[in-house]
Amino acid sequence: MSRSPDYSKKILKILAENKAVSVPELTEKISVEGSKLAPKERYAVNRALRNMHESGLVESHFSGQNDYARLTPTGRRKAISQKLGSDDSLVPNWDGKWRIILLDLPESRKNERESLRYLLKKAGFTCLKNSAWISPFPFEHMFTNIKKDLGLTTEMMILVTDHLDEETEKFLIEMFQK
Repeated sequence: MSRSPDYSKKILKILAENKAVSVPELTEKISVEGSKLAPKERYAVNRALRNMHESGLVESHFSGQNDYARLTPTGRRKAISQKLGSDDSLVPNWDGKWRIILLDLPESRKNERESLRYLLKKAGFTCLKNSAWISPFPFEHMFTNIKKDLGLTTEMMILVTDHLDEETEKFLIEMFQK
């Protein structure tokens, strides 16, 4: 017995790639290899869309001709989590949080700075700007311990957030998917 497709995941993926999509276009994009969806499948897509709307993942707008669907901020986070948690992702079951480490060690502590940069790279962090490192990997506890052990009270700051602007988040997801 074959398992029915997960239309919610497909809808999330399509909407994450677009600002808004008309419901007929969304149904067309979901159809397999350009073939039309059977009435039963169209019903399943509409039901998935309705459930996502009720869950607060999708909002709909009527333009006078078509209903349009778009992701809410919660839906966008879910889509990002789905993408980073996919089988081809480096981060299975991503929790939706970004780990940011700000590192500011003076030249007199160059050896420590280089060692920390090496550890950050090994832990999957990417250098954004001179002293700002970011990663979706949950290693903040390891760096909290390193911070305590080395007495880096003001030289290292560790931030964990699930809010980044849309363009930055899209850029980072693409970067970590490579």
